[in-house]
Amino acid sequence: MRAVSIEAEPTALWVDLDRTALIIIDMQRDFLEPGGFGETLGNDVKRLLPAVPPCRDVLAAARAAKLLIIHTREGHRPDLSDAPRAKIERGEPAMRIGAPGPMGRILVRGEPGHDIIPELKPVDGEPIIDKPGKGAFHQTDLHQILQKHEIENLLVCGVTTEVCVNTTVREANDRGFRCIVLSDCCGSYFPEFHEAGLAMIKAQGGIFGWVSASQPVLKVLHA
Repeated sequence: MRAVSIEAEPTALWVDLDRTALIIIDMQRDFLEPGGFGETLGNDVKRLLPAVPPCRDVLAAARAAKLLIIHTREGHRPDLSDAPRAKIERGEPAMRIGAPGPMGRILVRGEPGHDIIPELKPVDGEPIIDKPGKGAFHQTDLHQILQKHEIENLLVCGVTTEVCVNTTVREANDRGFRCIVLSDCCGSYFPEFHEAGLAMIKAQGGIFGWVSASQPVLKVLHA
């Protein structure tokens, strides 16, 4: 047992690192680089970039500490059979899911835009969860992987704070996992949504989880 105390809001909490996993949500080219799905929706993708360096530092420390590390990617099958019509029809017709873009077909598995950015590229042995929706548990085997490794706690990073991060944290909470969201390792196209997303997680005594940052986590991982 490797019990550590992590500074967080609304309270610090003790976790066993042997039962803790790092999950990095949707740090994909389609969301963080020009020409991807995020930009086709009219967003400024540069607003997500500040989350990359602290996320990279936490990833390196988690690897050194031998934590289970899981990456997720949002995307759809090439035939779009797992993409609801209501989702496909959002945005301009020439820039919708499945349409050709600068990085291949937008938000489609196997295309260059679906890849995780080079700074956070998974290494051999790190599971990659391909998900068709916002939440990482929806139509995936994430829960089974966490159960197999006897995981109880999740360190959560990724984008965007109010959408895929928040959805995954709520799903995890309902399944009995303790989630610690690292604020500077997450990002949103809308700063006010980022702050609101974090506030909702830690409200009411941590109704969905805890909010910390990279530095408190790096401190315990390096120790």
